[in-house]
Amino acid sequence: MRTSHGTIAAPSSSDTEGTMDSRPATGGHGVRTRSQHQRRKRIVQAAAALASRGGVEAMQMRTVAERAGVALGTLYRYFPSKMDLVVAVVGEEIDLLESSIERRPPGAATPSSRAVDVLMRATRGLMREPELADALIRSLIMAEVQTPFGDRMAGLLLRVSADGLTLEQASEEQRDLAGSLASVWVQELLEMLRGRRTYDQIQRRIETAAARLLADI
Repeated sequence: MRTSHGTIAAPSSSDTEGTMDSRPATGGHGVRTRSQHQRRKRIVQAAAALASRGGVEAMQMRTVAERAGVALGTLYRYFPSKMDLVVAVVGEEIDLLESSIERRPPGAATPSSRAVDVLMRATRGLMREPELADALIRSLIMAEVQTPFGDRMAGLLLRVSADGLTLEQASEEQRDLAGSLASVWVQELLEMLRGRRTYDQIQRRIETAAARLLADI
């Protein structure tokens, strides 16, 4: 789940001048243009790079705008608040995890083992950049806005453990079970970030939880 937030591309003149970049983030038909998509991605990468070094506190909106090479007003049009920006960074992380799963689907025989495979891949990816992981997880737990993190992780767990089952197709009980497993993972990850869990301990706990929660899925 590593973001590609290496060196941010040099800004173009249209990025640095607010008057040149005043159009909304989506077109009249709700389709984001290529340049808008690239600009949004650059903003998210800039935010992730800052968070990876100094946590959410380092994600000051003005600093993010400067690093991304966009006007501050442009940044606020894409992301009205810092929390919106945090959610976007998390979304990109999940996008990368889903791409990884598509390229190399879990091959384990049981639903719980496939779910564990996904969660431990996510753990390894996040722990490559623990400052970023800590910033994102803590922010989402304290978030005052609705975030898609839980639903997306639950949906991913359902797809890999129940042969492509989607959230829409799943029963309320199945959604609850997958969501509960995702919540267990988030709490265990926090404990690891605090130094209270080792990777092996997390894996053992996740395996136990998955075996119980997904036994009948």
